[in-house]
Amino acid sequence: MNTRYFDLINQTFYFPQEEFTLNKDNLQFHNIDLMKLVEQYGTPLKFTYLPQISNNINKAKGWFRKAMEKNKYEAKYYYCYCTKSSHFSFIMDEAFKNNIHIETSSAFDINIVENLMVQGKINKNTYVICNGFKREQYIENIARLINNGHNKTIPIIDNFEELDLLQESINGKFKIGIRIAAEEEPKFEFYTSRLGIGYKNIVPFYRKQILENKQVELKMLHFFINTGIMDTAYYWNELVKCIKVYVALKKECPTLDSLNIGGGFPIKNSLAFEYDYQYMIDEIVNQVKIACDEAEVDVPHLFTEFGSFTVGESGGAIYQVLYQKQQNDREKWNMIDSSFITTLPDTWAINKRFVMMAINRWNDTYERVLLGGMTCDSDDYYNSEQNMNAVYLPKYNKEKPLYIGFFNTGAYQETIGGFGGLHHCLIPQPKHILIDRDENGIIGTEVFSEQQNSDDVLKILGYTKNN
Repeated sequence: MNTRYFDLINQTFYFPQEEFTLNKDNLQFHNIDLMKLVEQYGTPLKFTYLPQISNNINKAKGWFRKAMEKNKYEAKYYYCYCTKSSHFSFIMDEAFKNNIHIETSSAFDINIVENLMVQGKINKNTYVICNGFKREQYIENIARLINNGHNKTIPIIDNFEELDLLQESINGKFKIGIRIAAEEEPKFEFYTSRLGIGYKNIVPFYRKQILENKQVELKMLHFFINTGIMDTAYYWNELVKCIKVYVALKKECPTLDSLNIGGGFPIKNSLAFEYDYQYMIDEIVNQVKIACDEAEVDVPHLFTEFGSFTVGESGGAIYQVLYQKQQNDREKWNMIDSSFITTLPDTWAINKRFVMMAINRWNDTYERVLLGGMTCDSDDYYNSEQNMNAVYLPKYNKEKPLYIGFFNTGAYQETIGGFGGLHHCLIPQPKHILIDRDENGIIGTEVFSEQQNSDDVLKILGYTKNN
């Protein structure tokens, strides 16, 4: 019988895959020997494989280039990075090697933009798309950026009050966009996004506050779907509605020339993941072109704001199974040396699933288990994979340590988990390493942050004072 863990994976999925291969008994990720990382750095361990950021950016650029050529689409494409996915400097450094643009969400983002300008990572040709609900500090920071001469800063108007607030703080003429409040899927608890201005109010808002306004130039219509770019009737219906608004607005506003199709691409959450990126982009470009040609208006420049797609597939986490608890006749709990609530909060908060596999012992027999974190919270567990209703791992053996990896965790987990701060039950934040390759393909690693220690936590809690 085929009872090895390797047999299970091999029979259930197409394996090996582009980023996942096997070296004898051990899993490799982009040809990185994960067990060597464990031996060098220990566990729990978070890592970021930096080249994957550039890989995904350039894949998307290539897909859009092909789609525009195929559809004879005579406008430009701009790839923006959605900073809220991960604000870390090492992410920005890698992403902005690729001639991309930036989308911000809140006030402190602008401070990061200014820092990147000082370092020469971005320049006067970089679009800064300012999204989100804007209060005093965010308005002030956006105004400072524009008043200092960065004329490719485009604040996206989220509500009827924001334009007045911006005008009070900005000297001279500036560009803006308007965000559409998209209708949500029927399964949502509400019908319309809290962000943006309703479809029917866009053109009246333009006529009332922008048409005769000499200080403002409307450049962009912003469209965002909360569930991301998916091949569903819901997505295509909302896109068509958005394009109709663009066409109607373009006929009245000659300066409007850009459509921002915000909303992210999905990333791999299972070895069974399938998604035809090229088809989706071809169809989006085609739909926009058909509508504009029929209305006899110029096609818009297209902007995207990919966050998870940019950084998600660069991240991973490795844990050791410390102990197994047989709690009843059917359930075995493998206890990891960290907490899901602390280090992978989306698995707990929104039941998100990542690619999960054993790092070692692939030639051992497997068993069905539940994975438990170290906190004393009943919700600190991981009980199933995206593609199956259970977790299967090599059988627990006290004499043969088992390590498991979660992959494509690079978006949101550190910020939602509160990097550098307090964590549930004071479980320490793991060590985080960066992995890169030089021009010869040689892998190099460095520690970005050490595992949190008791002194770090006690300082935050006020038990010891900073000098």
